[in-house]
Amino acid sequence: MAGNFWQSSHCQQWIVDRQDLIRERQNDLQFMSEEEHQKILIFFCNFMQTLGEQLKLRQQVIATASVYFKRFYARNSLKCIDPLLLAPTSIFLASKVEEFGVISNSRLVTTCHQVVKSKFNYAYAQEFPYRTNHILECEFYLLENMDCCLIVYQPYRPLVHFVQDMGYEEQLLPTAWRMVNDSLRTDVCLLYPPYQIALACLMMACVVMQKDTKSWFADIGVDMEKIQEICRYILSFYDLTKSYDEKKEAQALLGKMPKPKTQPSREENKH
Repeated sequence: MAGNFWQSSHCQQWIVDRQDLIRERQNDLQFMSEEEHQKILIFFCNFMQTLGEQLKLRQQVIATASVYFKRFYARNSLKCIDPLLLAPTSIFLASKVEEFGVISNSRLVTTCHQVVKSKFNYAYAQEFPYRTNHILECEFYLLENMDCCLIVYQPYRPLVHFVQDMGYEEQLLPTAWRMVNDSLRTDVCLLYPPYQIALACLMMACVVMQKDTKSWFADIGVDMEKIQEICRYILSFYDLTKSYDEKKEAQALLGKMPKPKTQPSREENKH
């Protein structure tokens, strides 16, 4: 593991250019608008958050799973692997990498069944269709696609450091932390270093809590243009959620998604 972010595979391989990201998505955008594509990714981030909470995972594990999920679809079409399969696979892999401990395969599949049936039945009429062997096979594809770059630097640690330095920890940290969680539903984790995401969420929290911290931001000497770009991404997500009724729209959105080719497991291929 790299000792710091700047030497890591996260920095050197997984901060992508926005134009490259848009170009990679063109296959999916033949079937839907950019906003619809964004709503689909938001839906699956919500699914992973709910799944992680049901499994009693730390937020760090859920955040890393969300980044893995985003990385895969930054370089692949939605039709490559069903996101409903990739979501629990990302959770499964992240729990190992973040040293939470391996979730048992049967518990993961059982929890997926429960979550789809009880919390996402507005989106899926059928039961969760995948089994343990599908998740294990999907994990292989995910590892291969990420080139085994598994260490993800999250904004949480720098955020705590910045808030402590600023001196408003109790007032600002809960609001800024929630904004970091919300940022996982945008593309910023693919486009910007985590410390910049932390600063953008902190700046927005300062506005919400009416703290005048202009001089603090001026003193730290970061690229404020980049910080403001991140703020715009997160604010546009908030704007979108005002009019996005997931329970009413999800089924139609998922219907527009290009369908994956069926991928029977290797075990099934032997028969």
